[in-house]
Amino acid sequence: MNSISDILVRKKMFENELPPFPEDGAQGLESLAKMIDHTLLKPEAIPEAIERLCAEALEYSFGAVCINPIHVSRAANFLKGSPVAVCTVVGFPLGAVPTATKVFEAERAIGEGAIEIDMVLSIGLLKADMAVEVMEDISALARAVHAGGGLLKVILETCLLTRGEKILASLLAVEAGADFVKTSTGFSTGGATVEDVELMRRVVGSPSRVGVKASGGVRSLADARTMLQAGANRLGTSSGVKIITEALHE
Repeated sequence: MNSISDILVRKKMFENELPPFPEDGAQGLESLAKMIDHTLLKPEAIPEAIERLCAEALEYSFGAVCINPIHVSRAANFLKGSPVAVCTVVGFPLGAVPTATKVFEAERAIGEGAIEIDMVLSIGLLKADMAVEVMEDISALARAVHAGGGLLKVILETCLLTRGEKILASLLAVEAGADFVKTSTGFSTGGATVEDVELMRRVVGSPSRVGVKASGGVRSLADARTMLQAGANRLGTSSGVKIITEALHE
């Protein structure tokens, strides 16, 4: 693992000149459904709505459902034996809880059947230039999630960050062992943008190394196509059925 000083040097270099877009960075539409995390994170979601979400994920062959932790057990039971993964969120939506709390949330969710964890990084610490603490937070989650056989995505909440902070957050996530970087919670002041997705892809490199999840505002096939072309290889959206229906009609 690179030291924080090495990461800060790379951040400075990337602020001046980004690495080239990786040759295998742009994703096509061939396996679009598998790249969709069919999402329902509304606090008012009732159990019946979660079961409907899971049924749609099975019908349309989505890669995963993304739900709040309280619904993990229900979704895991519904989807047992299917290829649809259960994804849940940790430290959501602010990221402003202690690392130990995030680790507990992640371990409990994995124990109940989640295999993908989307954590919110400690945004305030990142903005306070506390890079060591931010990387330790992500590293602890990566160790816990990987020990349980899961996959970790780190939500940057790009709408709250400067360009330099987005670069630093992406570098820290990669060095800490994250499997994906993700744009947004969908609960702040903005969602995914083409510029942010491309920036994150160029910083983290090839999808075979680290994934990029575009989330927040992906509502149509055109949106999906644009984000994939920008370098995303996972889409978080509550409009998955609409997107696939558009693709089938096209």
